[in-house]
Amino acid sequence: MEIENTTGLPRLNEPAPQFDAPTTQGRKTLKDYEGKWLVLFSHPADFTPVCTTEFMAFAKAADQFAELNTELLGLSIDSHYSHIAWVRNIEEKFGVTIPFPIIADLSMEVAHSFGMVHPGASDTSAVRATFVIDPQGVLRAMLYYPMTNGRSVDEILRLVQSLQTSTEHGVATPENWQPGDQVIVPPPATAEEAAKRAQSDEYDCTDWYFCKKAV
Repeated sequence: MEIENTTGLPRLNEPAPQFDAPTTQGRKTLKDYEGKWLVLFSHPADFTPVCTTEFMAFAKAADQFAELNTELLGLSIDSHYSHIAWVRNIEEKFGVTIPFPIIADLSMEVAHSFGMVHPGASDTSAVRATFVIDPQGVLRAMLYYPMTNGRSVDEILRLVQSLQTSTEHGVATPENWQPGDQVIVPPPATAEEAAKRAQSDEYDCTDWYFCKKAV
């Protein structure tokens, strides 16, 4: 039975909120990313130290995300003029080019639709929220960090790889799974299946419910 979403906030495995917003690379909509994975991430403000480190890390990993058919899209509640100035400043001062667009969300429409604004942290800024959206526009993962602490871009890259592996092979991934590691297969639904799995060479089983395999 489908449960109605009365909160208005995004939920996992449901369509991500639609948006149509100005960015540093022209207007962007969610439909522009159909057929690709998308990492949408917000930051509290331009010209702030922690956000600058995060943006440089995303920029340096952009080619790795691209190899995974994954686009990057930033957002903050600043104007696109501020974004442009900040991007130019990062290139001038740190020698890092920001290749992905940044949404200018002065109206806070996109931030509110994705639940990026948390009054306990700030009424006027988006917290460090990250959303992974699949090629069908379905929200697959959400991460929230406080204003004071930067995200791990390596972990977000690993998460995308993990989600793609689970989607392609119908499996789960264990703690800190890395590409090339074994994956976890769903537990057998019947006693007969459990007995067969215990005798199979395809699986590495610790117990009937806990089996791994290579992909």
